[in-house]
Amino acid sequence: MTNLQRVNIGEQHPAAYKALIALSSKVEEAAAAAGLNPLLVELLKIRTSQINGCAFCLRMHTRAALKKGETLDRIAVLPGWEETDYFSETDRAALRLTEAITRVPDGHVSDEDFNAAAAVLTADQVSAIAWLTTVMNAFNRVAITSRYPVGS
Repeated sequence: MTNLQRVNIGEQHPAAYKALIALSSKVEEAAAAAGLNPLLVELLKIRTSQINGCAFCLRMHTRAALKKGETLDRIAVLPGWEETDYFSETDRAALRLTEAITRVPDGHVSDEDFNAAAAVLTADQVSAIAWLTTVMNAFNRVAITSRYPVGS
């Protein structure tokens, strides 16, 4: 069996990809309006990409987080965020919700996970995090399906 060239779905249907980018822009605006820290927003994108195994998005958002002032330590321990003191109560609530949304096939977003987030975050923040995670999951799937190159 021969490997056929992967279709870059963003290039194949550019209007759909541009709509995803436009949605992402609106979601970023909602996150800022909800008062979410830009560093936390990047960490949520990184964590979503870690769970999905999207190397392209991991590289992109790790670089973006570092450029915005995120620390290497927080990025390095992100998969074990529950075991560290690096993350605030807000960070923890957002990470927990992001993980639950990304892992929907593992049991949907439980009432326990949602209520834990809602106890700490405003309704606007919960909604913005849900949209950020939804969009990031979509970008991960575009990059993974299209096999966006990641190299030196």
